[in-house]
Amino acid sequence: MGRYSKDDIKRLVEEEGVNFIRLQFTDILGTIKNVEIPVSQLDKALDNKMMFDGSSIEGFVRIEESDMYLVPDLDTWVVFPWITGKGKVARLICDISRPDGTPFEGDPRGNLKRILKEMEELGFTNFNLGPEPEFFLFKLGEDNQPTLNLNDDGGYFDLAPTDLGENCRRDIVLELEEMGFEIEASHHEVAPGQHEIDFKYADAITACDNIQTFKLVVKTIARKHGLHATFMPKPLFGINGSGMHSNVSLFKGEENAFYSEEDALQLSDTAYQFIAGILKHVKGFTAITNPTVNSYKRLVPGYEAPSYVAWSCKNRSPLIRIPASRGLSTRVEIRSVDPSANPYLAMAVILKAGLEGIKQQLTPPKEVNQNIYEMSEEELKEKNIDSLPENLKAALFELKSDEVIREALGVHIYENFVEAKRIEWDQFRITVHPWEREQYLKMY
Repeated sequence: MGRYSKDDIKRLVEEEGVNFIRLQFTDILGTIKNVEIPVSQLDKALDNKMMFDGSSIEGFVRIEESDMYLVPDLDTWVVFPWITGKGKVARLICDISRPDGTPFEGDPRGNLKRILKEMEELGFTNFNLGPEPEFFLFKLGEDNQPTLNLNDDGGYFDLAPTDLGENCRRDIVLELEEMGFEIEASHHEVAPGQHEIDFKYADAITACDNIQTFKLVVKTIARKHGLHATFMPKPLFGINGSGMHSNVSLFKGEENAFYSEEDALQLSDTAYQFIAGILKHVKGFTAITNPTVNSYKRLVPGYEAPSYVAWSCKNRSPLIRIPASRGLSTRVEIRSVDPSANPYLAMAVILKAGLEGIKQQLTPPKEVNQNIYEMSEEELKEKNIDSLPENLKAALFELKSDEVIREALGVHIYENFVEAKRIEWDQFRITVHPWEREQYLKMY
């Protein structure tokens, strides 16, 4: 049973003085979309009769098959605390269906549910995610447009007055808590102007919903402080980029399927197989977890982002780290994911890769406990440590070559995602960049 019924929603609208409701969903590229309705249309929305034009949404459908229906998930009800004025605004996150009531195969949230059903067929009950999204705060200019001026010179875990983003970050945390988030940590990250707020893990759908809500809150509250929040993976050269480390675990009922008392590392066969599946398919899913041209400016050695395909319990340079906690907290941390990723698609491909490892009973390579960044090319070859794709074009080639990951997306999402990203790469390829003018304008 869900937390809310239709009657609960109607009662909450009355009690909280809600005037408008945003029916929210996410397109293939991870952009939040919404249709705002007055409360007079609430019954229609709750009966799944709110229609929209799918042909106007990136990667959805062609004009001749444009009718789509919004199916609200009542458990995602929340009132936005920061909106003032006449009445309040609430939101419901929606799945997308076709006119005949069948799930729309181009809906990223619905696609993740499809992979979760595959997980359940293997006997698992939950796929939990604890995300660690990072972001930068830049000052807004006089025209209210973002500048490249950072709001502070702080470093990892710094305190005010060095960390001038602390008040903004605190307000973000307060707003999130008012919306029901359980915040576990909030701190300045390594780079100047960079911040991280960690919230409690949840089942994959809820966690992905939370990531999308989190981005909306961060951007909204930052603007109130005269700042622009960006989840761009690498906004500035020469300093660390922003990641979204993803801590994942599989459960069977109340038991963490990744934990075993008997093993030397206290990891189960399931955990090892899951790790092996991730390592086998990570090159294939990198275009999804790191979906922009800019993502690959972050995935380079020397800035704490993983660029090598390896795993370890003891150091932070590999792609996969196993945090020290055991028992119910046993988890696999995938460190390559960045916050420009569509979270629903990212979790679909990660889960699919891990499940494939379990189905095939794969064995991971030996863990690597040395600092990979300090290894020579010969040492990397000796230990069979591969690299992630170097750019978006290479990542798209790997995606095309990985049948398992293509299946995790389905034909519709795969084809539309790849088409959009090929256009993005081509635009980047033919653009003349400032670096080129700096290097060549005078020389030639």
